[in-house]
This record gives sequence, C-alpha cells and structure tokens, in this order.
Amino acid sequence: MLGSSAGRLYWMFRNLERCENTARLLEAGLRLGLTRSSNRSDDWKSVITSAGASLNFLERHDEFGSEQVIDFLLCDSSHPGSVLSSIEGARTNARIVRTALTREVWEATNEAWMSLTGLLTEPLDVRDLSHVLAHVRQESANVRGALHGTMMRNDIYDFCRLGTFVERADNTARILDVKYYLLLPSADQVGSRLDNVQWENILRSISAQRAYRWRNPGAMNPRDIADFVIFDRRMPRSLAFCFSKISDRLAYLGTAYDQRHPSHDRAEALKGRLGSSDIAAVFDSGLHEFLQGCINDTAALGQQIETDYQFAI
Repeated sequence: MLGSSAGRLYWMFRNLERCENTARLLEAGLRLGLTRSSNRSDDWKSVITSAGASLNFLERHDEFGSEQVIDFLLCDSSHPGSVLSSIEGARTNARIVRTALTREVWEATNEAWMSLTGLLTEPLDVRDLSHVLAHVRQESANVRGALHGTMMRNDIYDFCRLGTFVERADNTARILDVKYYLLLPSADQVGSRLDNVQWENILRSISAQRAYRWRNPGAMNPRDIADFVIFDRRMPRSLAFCFSKISDRLAYLGTAYDQRHPSHDRAEALKGRLGSSDIAAVFDSGLHEFLQGCINDTAALGQQIETDYQFAI
C-alpha cells in the first residue's frame, strides 16, 4: 500500500477516535466538576490542560469558563483537536481513500460528518452537553461497528486499527490525568467519599463502571480503579489493552510486508513496560508522572509509525 493511503486510513480513524475521546474528556470534567462546590473555572482549566490545548485556548480566550471550553473543544473549527475539526478530518481522509473502504464504512463516516457538523455549528449551552456528548460517542461507535462488520482483515484494516489504538491510549491517559488536576479542597479528603466519587466518575466517563464492578464487586477503591484502567488487558480502553493491540497490528504489518521497523520495537517496549510494572510502583513514582510519560511515549510512537510507513499526506 502507498504510504499516503496508509496515512489517510490511519488518520481517518485517529480523528474518529479523537471525536469520541474529546467527548469523554469533557464528560469526565463535567462529572468531576459536579462533585465540587467551588473553583469551577479550575475544573474546566483541567480539561483544557489534560487535552494538551492550553496554548491554543489562551490565544482565543482570557478565562476558562464552561461555555468557552465547551465551544473550543466541540465547535471551534480553528482548533485542530475539536470534535468539529476532527470529524471534518476523518471524512476528508475517508473520501480520498474511499475505494479502500466498504460502502458501509464510508456511509457511516459520511453520516457522522453530516450529523455532527449540523449539531455543532452553533455554540452549545452547558445544559445540553450530556446529550451532545452521547451523540458524538454514538456516531463514532457506528463507524467502528461498520469497520468490524464489513472490512477484510488485511493491511487496510491494520492501519485503521493502529490509528484507533494510538489515539485511544493517548486519551485514556489524559482522562485519568484529569483527576490529578481536579485538586480536592483538602488533602485530608484523599480516600474520602468525595475522592471515591471522583474516581467512580472517571469509570463512568470511559464506560467502564460495570466492567469494574464485575472484576471488583466490593467498594470503589482509587488504587483498584487506576489499576483497572491502566493494567487490565480485558478492558478495551485500558492502556495495557491499547498497547497490546498496537503491538499486534504492527506485527501483522511486519508479516504482511516482510519488514520490521523501529516502531515495532517501540511498541513492544511499551507493552513490555506495562507488563512488568504494577499499580504499587505507579503510585510510588507518582500517577501524574506515569501518565505524562505514557502520553509522551504514545506521541513518540505515533511519530515513528508515520516515519516508518512514510505517511506523506
């Protein structure tokens, strides 16, 4: 496959996953903010910081108000990470490589683009946010379902899934990192009911509350929640699951093309690092520092994949 076509497929699904994960990041901030009685601007600042968009945001806004943050991350076409920009990027890439996709995948992508661009053309009220975020997640799921149900398992599929899991690993780490920025009113409340509610809301925001309950039928525990979201290979949004799938897809491409690249080694190293660590070591070294390391490593891996497979787009 031409590198440009591979890059279009990869970024098509990175953009689709980014739509969903931006919605999940906003939901995490919204849910966590509801547990606090003050400093709401700090809550929304934490969402922008975790999204890695502080500089771009401050070029356009002077304060971290709810309306400004919601509009910036959902509707601002000048921000490349907004949902509106991401769905536009996904549809543009899909149109260019349309012959590599099944009719069902193309139609689901085009319908998602039409639906979301119609929904996000005007600034949104925070009272409508939950409905809008659910709709964004559903449109992303529709395209993913079409991919799973109709695409051959070949190199086209591998590049699509690579884009999904590179983006998902980055965003799972960012959603967890929201908890770090949403500082509790007092250090005395660490381990309190308020602290546990905030951790539970993290699970809700990544659709993992029921799965966590199946594995941990007892009371919510922050350490167990972090362990589940980082290390449980059965949970499709955990970091361990994402890095495992990235490594698998690169291995399939290595076999198909009879080539091994530096990105293969990077992916295996990240997978192995999670396999040889545990939650006790993470908390000892600092959860925020660990998550920042994962975000940086994922970005470096994504760059290496683009270099190795010559994504000239």
